[in-house]
Amino acid sequence: MSTSYENEVIVISGASTGLGAATARLLAEQGFHVLAGVRREQDAERLRRPGLEPILLDVTEPSQIAQLVERMNTLGKPLRAVINNAGFAANAPVETMPLETWRKVFDVNVFGLIALTQALLPSLHRSKGRVVNISSVGGRVALPAFGAYSGSKFAVEGISDALRQELAPHGVQVVVVEPGGMRTDMAVRGEEMAHSLLERMTPEQRSRYNDTMQTFLSYTASMEQAGVSSEQAAKTVLRAVTAERSRPRYTIGRDAAVMSRLIRFLPDRLLDRMIASTLRRSSKAER
Repeated sequence: MSTSYENEVIVISGASTGLGAATARLLAEQGFHVLAGVRREQDAERLRRPGLEPILLDVTEPSQIAQLVERMNTLGKPLRAVINNAGFAANAPVETMPLETWRKVFDVNVFGLIALTQALLPSLHRSKGRVVNISSVGGRVALPAFGAYSGSKFAVEGISDALRQELAPHGVQVVVVEPGGMRTDMAVRGEEMAHSLLERMTPEQRSRYNDTMQTFLSYTASMEQAGVSSEQAAKTVLRAVTAERSRPRYTIGRDAAVMSRLIRFLPDRLLDRMIASTLRRSSKAER
């Protein structure tokens, strides 16, 4: 195990499972002292190991953010990076998504990210560290039923662009990581949420959007099967953290890499047709 990073701290939110947990473990193996934000005590006990210190963190709770900052300060070590990984997925057509669900998505994915970043920026200025925001290919292009989730990730992309330019003169780097399809617990929870939202629709809404939701579920199932593992994806986050001069953006998975290139050149309506064709193929493959 490398010990070259043993005097540096990493803060990562959303580390209970999936990409967050895999990244926290990988960074601890490299020698970092990792403060890994989790939501429940049982998640903390499962994650704990040498160099990996779980800490209760709901990014929508200012008191828990303050406690994390206090704990980090007691370590007396420079902060290498904050990795904003906490996320909440909810998928349904814009017309049918309850406003409280929209607010939950943005509270976690956008305002929670901002709150944690603001709290840690004084430390990052002192250490010349970096902000690593886990976005999504859905932050570059939106699919049907992805309005809330993609909307929040589009916001993350814009915030990250502004922050990168604001912090560059002060020696703090800002990096966006854009995963595509992944085999994670978050994807499973997203499917469960989608079923719940479908059940809450009115009969009229269900008749209008049932096909859209079924296509979404088929597409996400196919992407999970073909997606990269959390452990593979964590290696990209490690590069974003440790590269001497990181790139502004990293993609994870072939689908994310291809889509990020296509959207630069294709007209919107042609891209819409390509997305519709891809979704139809995924739906037929699942039947």
